[in-house]
Amino acid sequence: MTRSADGAPIAGGCQCGAVRYLIVGPVPPCHACHCRECQAQSASAFGLSLAVARSAFAVTGPVRRWDRQNDLGARTTCVFCIECGTRVFHIDSLTPDRVSVKGGSLDDRTLAVPSAHIWVSRKLDWVRLDPGVPTHETQPADMAAWRAGFADRSFT
Repeated sequence: MTRSADGAPIAGGCQCGAVRYLIVGPVPPCHACHCRECQAQSASAFGLSLAVARSAFAVTGPVRRWDRQNDLGARTTCVFCIECGTRVFHIDSLTPDRVSVKGGSLDDRTLAVPSAHIWVSRKLDWVRLDPGVPTHETQPADMAAWRAGFADRSFT
């Protein structure tokens, strides 16, 4: 993926505009998650997430947090706008140095092209995946190592 021609940070926010964020650095990899939680939070067939280093992410505006247990037994902190309820990003207790920015919250949604799909064992039957995009039956146990695969395209 490439950045805009002017090299500006990647911007995004909630549906009503009260929450805004900036991502600096290269465009982070995007993945589609087909787990039940992502289906529920997106009110759709899957969720789109971009793994962003917390040090490259800045958010402003009125947010609220809600914690839940995830399928690996860790805690996920879900961050959303208190005005419109849009889910903006997540923080996983296993990778607290990263935020998982929700792809639909990007101003330029063309940057949210999945480089991989996870939890395909729970994808809805009518969803058709591009056979050229790597898949994982569940969530990788070591998300840090799995994300490193985005850089070298190994997708372990």
